[in-house]
Amino acid sequence: MKLLLLGCSGFIGKQLVPELIEEGHEVTVVSRKKQLRFDPIGKNVKLTHLQLDPSLISSWKDQRLLEFLKISEGIINLAGEPIAEKRWTKKQCRTIKNSRLNTTKFLISTISRLKVAPKVLVNGSAIGIYGTSLNNVFNEESKPGIDFLANLCKEWELLASEKPSSTRLVILRLGIVLEKDGGALGKMLPVFSTGFGGPLGTGLQWMSWIHRDDVCKIVKNALINKNWHGVINAVAPNPERMISFTKILGKSTNRPTLLKVPEFILQLLLGDGAKVVLEGQKVTSTRLNKLGYKFNHSRLDEAMESIVSNKYKRG
Repeated sequence: MKLLLLGCSGFIGKQLVPELIEEGHEVTVVSRKKQLRFDPIGKNVKLTHLQLDPSLISSWKDQRLLEFLKISEGIINLAGEPIAEKRWTKKQCRTIKNSRLNTTKFLISTISRLKVAPKVLVNGSAIGIYGTSLNNVFNEESKPGIDFLANLCKEWELLASEKPSSTRLVILRLGIVLEKDGGALGKMLPVFSTGFGGPLGTGLQWMSWIHRDDVCKIVKNALINKNWHGVINAVAPNPERMISFTKILGKSTNRPTLLKVPEFILQLLLGDGAKVVLEGQKVTSTRLNKLGYKFNHSRLDEAMESIVSNKYKRG
């Protein structure tokens, strides 16, 4: 399948793109970055890199991008500024919104004018759409929340839903994606390896996680299986509270988890963005269950063992 990828040059794309190429797909990656973070191996690698900013309308007028769009059978759109890496200043909130909404708006507008639209669009979203709660359990039928992230995800999904009628749409509401080379876990592992790790905040907040292996597997299923459509929560079936999450991580690294990180420290560092890790939500996926999806990693202890390398363990 000829694929156009947006927002796939970083943490998820590092694994996803080589896997797509290995399975025989012809891949074009659109990214602001000069270089990609992966180096597919093989003589017949079908990979094109377009250095463009997909959140700018000028990029969608670029003739090279238009030519690739005309021949693309599938699109994966995971574009977006990281949510919880900087303080939520007014400027940063605009960047978070525009990187998602503008990209998706220009994408939908462009493919709607094509004579032949792509067969499938796999579009990103996040479990932040449900808001935060210590007690509620959310699935794909749950009502959206009303905070900044919830409203952002609602707008993002609404824009994606305006795709051409001939294009099958799969919206993936991603949970906390786990691997050692990025994301939340990538930041936590070096701290835990020194013995200074522990729960963030109260430790009672829910961590609805998913291994990156399963994210890639779900995306690939969404591309080729015609019965996959609509909203899907991309989360593992066994979420954990933060206190349990850190204990499992500590056990995997063979380090203590005694030191709590106070809420005010995170709020100083991230401002309102601290909500992402201090509040959380318990999310399940009834859709993946009905689709018969088999997780590579369904339990956190097993997922952590597969992630944590020997260099983090004492002999």
